[in-house]
Amino acid sequence: MKTKKYNQRKHKLKWGIAGCGRFAEKAFLPTIQLLRRNEVVSLYSRSKERVNELSKKFGIANAFTDYDEFLNSDIDCVYVASANAHHYEQVIKAAKAGKHILCEKPLSITSSEAEEMVKACEENNVQLAVNYVYRFNPLVLKAKELIEKEYIGKLVTINLNFNIDFTPGTNFRYDKKLSGGGAIRDLGTHMIDLLRFFGGEIIEIKGFLDNIIYKNEVDDFAAAIVKFEKGGYGYFNVSFNNKKAFNRVEILGHTGALSIEKLIAARNTTSKLTILKDGEAKKSFRKRAGNFYLLLKSVNNSFLNNKPPLVTGYDGLINMKIMEELEGFK
Repeated sequence: MKTKKYNQRKHKLKWGIAGCGRFAEKAFLPTIQLLRRNEVVSLYSRSKERVNELSKKFGIANAFTDYDEFLNSDIDCVYVASANAHHYEQVIKAAKAGKHILCEKPLSITSSEAEEMVKACEENNVQLAVNYVYRFNPLVLKAKELIEKEYIGKLVTINLNFNIDFTPGTNFRYDKKLSGGGAIRDLGTHMIDLLRFFGGEIIEIKGFLDNIIYKNEVDDFAAAIVKFEKGGYGYFNVSFNNKKAFNRVEILGHTGALSIEKLIAARNTTSKLTILKDGEAKKSFRKRAGNFYLLLKSVNNSFLNNKPPLVTGYDGLINMKIMEELEGFK
């Protein structure tokens, strides 16, 4: 396989997409078209019918069912949007081919695989980003700023909820060999990342995985409490079994509190940040933001300049290790 080495700075990125699932079709392809200095030129899928369908729909010239041929096409970077079990091989091969990589979460099936993936990208001087989209929301960034400034006093707890109704079917997330797990792998990984973003590194996690509604080989519910290295605690629960949920962020400090509504499990909506501070009137701010657009804009700039992304493969590796620790309690 030919390898392609990067100039320190490029004027335009040529993207390839590995995996032609619903998110690639409904989110990545429409969103990437809103950004300047990039172009999707190649698609890869194991399904010839599916890759040809998306190629025709979006006017993309190259459609492949062979991954090596896909990597040898004229692309600079790869969005790995395949099932979790395929991330390992596809990221390793893309790194060795000299391509920058945006990988879906979770990074892989095991932390040992994730470690190899991070190492391969380092050895081949390519950037590895992971799709942890909530870090890029402006209200999340504001909340993080207020926490770090101790505007609400010393941090006590962070409470996150991500509950949806996702019934068993043909989706790979209910196939443990392809997904590695259910709600914890699909939704919990986001919550662990957001807890780390707000509260810093996690030194301990305890909790439960269960099948409350949908009896399947993967969990439909997970809940955990974590302890932060710097002090304070975090809690999250995630599920595939809830038809209605508030899905809010709540952050308590000694002298105040923050909440963010209509952020988690909400796409392209107006989110609301509420600030309570002892001795001050309640404040509320609303912001409509395309979180995935903001992530792709940041990743695009990172790849164009061959600089580390804001959410790295190392973040994905840490989140994998924390998930594995929780799964050990099942």
